[in-house]
Amino acid sequence: MDQQTLDDAADFSQKKGATSLFDDGVFRSSSLYRGVSWGANAELPTSANAKYLRVALFSGNYNYTKDGANQALNKLVAYLEAVGASVRVYSPTADVPAFEPAGTLISVPSVAIPGRSEYRCSLGMPASIRRDLEVFAPNIIHVSAPDFLCKAATKFAQKRGVPVVASVHTRFENYLKYYKLGWLEKPLKRSINNFYSKCDRVLAPNACMLDILKDEGVQAPIGIWGRGVDHTLFAPRKRDMAWRRSLGVADSEHVVLFVGRLVREKGLETFANAITTLERLGTAHRVLVVGDGPGRDCFAERLGSKAIFTGFLVGEDLARAYASADVFLNPSLTEAFGNVMLEAMASGLPAVCAKASGSNSLIKHDVNGLLLEPDNAQDFANALTKIIMDDISRARMKEAARELSLVFSWPAILQAVVDHYTDLCIVSK
Repeated sequence: MDQQTLDDAADFSQKKGATSLFDDGVFRSSSLYRGVSWGANAELPTSANAKYLRVALFSGNYNYTKDGANQALNKLVAYLEAVGASVRVYSPTADVPAFEPAGTLISVPSVAIPGRSEYRCSLGMPASIRRDLEVFAPNIIHVSAPDFLCKAATKFAQKRGVPVVASVHTRFENYLKYYKLGWLEKPLKRSINNFYSKCDRVLAPNACMLDILKDEGVQAPIGIWGRGVDHTLFAPRKRDMAWRRSLGVADSEHVVLFVGRLVREKGLETFANAITTLERLGTAHRVLVVGDGPGRDCFAERLGSKAIFTGFLVGEDLARAYASADVFLNPSLTEAFGNVMLEAMASGLPAVCAKASGSNSLIKHDVNGLLLEPDNAQDFANALTKIIMDDISRARMKEAARELSLVFSWPAILQAVVDHYTDLCIVSK
């Protein structure tokens, strides 16, 4: 496949020549996405059936706040358009989005979520959105969250005999305990599982999450839509000792890395407790925090003056931060996949993670990292000490992390979604 075709399918984050959000609430991209490869030696598969696909994608957050879920969805839309499918995206939007979206984005009326105003929620499907959807006439409806908008989209599809695909991106039920709402976990889990059971196919991000959905009683057929990583961008060779020194990190110091939104459900309390315990053990280290969010001030106070906060980073800056660290610490329980863990692996970082659906699918204990029972700060500190103090084990884990990441290729993974779509379209005829 020639470079022009690869450029046409390149990452949305560096697209050129796109318009801005129009007054009618429709973002129309005037070109495909150019300038970034899908990864080393990537080839985009052709799909004879893709040009017949008309996909309506519904998201609770397509681009107003950056997270791992919407990065995957934007990758998917860019890929679908590159192989000839027609796509229309429906999502709440913000006046100042985090990034420009892939594809055509239709703004859905929404309200800010109380207590978490950076996120928005649509209360259903207004008549204007319904009319737009009817004119578009999709033959696949893809829903990416069990929210009001996606539930309305599912009902719309069922009335018209349009197949519904649901993709699983996060463990919403696990959020509740961080906000003293743990008593709602069981009813929320039942509601989510009922939602997925009404779909024609559910796409789990890995085999671990697939098993969880089956065990919890989801009745719909379940497939896998994994995630990929750009191995050219995220690589051990991006390590930059001069950059570390510019941050005040000595060459002899080992850097413990956190990457993500600074919110409670990312395990900030466990992370901070582990670092406090690490200090009591006398293990020399520095902490590098890449990200931002409403929990930043409290997190910074807990970590103290030895922590370095960079804010959100993207592209080469993010790749340099990963590769310039020495160990990745992720105590979160809410990720269904864990994109940051995959980026850390591609960058050659050993990881210390809580046992959860995302980490269990990526981290092989004592091979490319260590898997621990959740919420035990002492265990996390001991694991960090083991990796920091043992140069031979750390080097072995770094090499294994990079090697294990190489199977996660975006084009093949995204083509699997196209195959699910076309399979359902054939069945529905």
